Amino acid sequence: MTSRSPDAVAQQGGLREQANAEALERLWAAEPVLVDVRPAIEVVPGLTPATVLTSGAPLSWEEYFGGQRSGVIGGALFEGLAQDAEEADERIRTGRIRVATCHEHGCIGSLAGIYTASMPVFVVENAKGGNRAFCNLFEGPSPARLNYGVYNEAVRESLGFIAEVVGPVLGEAVRAAGGVPLRPIVRRALHMGDELHSRNTAATLLFTRELFPALLDLAAEGGDDVRRTLEYLSSSDYFFLRLSMASSKATADAAHGVEGSSIVSAMTFNCRNFSIRVSGLGDTWLEAPMPTMEPKLFDGYTKEDVEYMGGESVINETVGLGGFAQAAAFPLQEYQGGSAERMVETNLEMYEITAGEHPEFKIPFFGFRGVPSGIDAYRVVETGITPAMDIGVAGRGGGQIGAGTLRAPLACFEQAVDEHRRRYP
Repeated sequence: MTSRSPDAVAQQGGLREQANAEALERLWAAEPVLVDVRPAIEVVPGLTPATVLTSGAPLSWEEYFGGQRSGVIGGALFEGLAQDAEEADERIRTGRIRVATCHEHGCIGSLAGIYTASMPVFVVENAKGGNRAFCNLFEGPSPARLNYGVYNEAVRESLGFIAEVVGPVLGEAVRAAGGVPLRPIVRRALHMGDELHSRNTAATLLFTRELFPALLDLAAEGGDDVRRTLEYLSSSDYFFLRLSMASSKATADAAHGVEGSSIVSAMTFNCRNFSIRVSGLGDTWLEAPMPTMEPKLFDGYTKEDVEYMGGESVINETVGLGGFAQAAAFPLQEYQGGSAERMVETNLEMYEITAGEHPEFKIPFFGFRGVPSGIDAYRVVETGITPAMDIGVAGRGGGQIGAGTLRAPLACFEQAVDEHRRRYP
């Protein structure tokens, strides 16, 4: 990094702190509300019938590999854009099927993050700023899912059930309820053992309770679809993850675009690179190779079976949830390993790299201290402490094979600081 005089450092630091305070205020003021559930083609800006969205910063089609590439092809097959994998590959190469990234369309992708036109999506709107974010629905408890790079008959049936039954029922219920504010659910779930990334049990129950009156009204009109939707909700503790992702996306986007700010407004990865976006650096993605991790794997798997295939659920960590709220969710030890002591230690480290503590999202174990929020690229570089993220782990050949805590690579934050100093001398 280039050296500068103490006066220059102090001047830039003061301006940066003012910008960061504004970004943080936007982050804290956001009020995400679920306003609808609709097919993606009806609500996602710029989406076309022949578009497949996927996670991470943009890559050329030749650069995608493994489960993420399989997921994109599976999305094309589900949408009927090709008859088989070979035809899908050829049509993508020739541009008849367009592959784009989730973030550029206001979406947020879980693992491979596959979106197609007919898939229902949550429509979440920031009531304070009006910006919207979208996330598709949880596919169900099976470890073999499209977002984990698997497409087969069972996956097709599951996606069809969500598109034909769950999405329409939830959409009608949400509209009848006049929308569902998500911030109060997140706030309460943190007090009930969730960190809103790898654990969403309480949040799923709280959300279902909010919709119960509308669902009962729909059930009274007759129809088996409401019962089947309730069965889906009751069997999917992870259902609320997609809502927390859309909520965090709408929240983080509200803090993006503050001139001079060094607050991170997005973190994401594809099969090759981890990337961050910084509030004051426009739409530039700062990239670094994916780091290694030590996950807790399901029986029968080893570290050699682990494969990165993308992921954007770390948007939750971007706003102070997930790995930044581990001390609120000690039951995660059973799922992703570690110990309560290590979770507390990790959580405390996150306060060292953030600009503030959320005024409403609080951790009971820390005496209801606010979650650390507003990752500052400069603080990451100065301390050498990188963001901790709770993630699901994908396996070679597709499917989920475990879970764990991933640390972001330091290099992309170093790039962000260098670029910030170049733009704001």
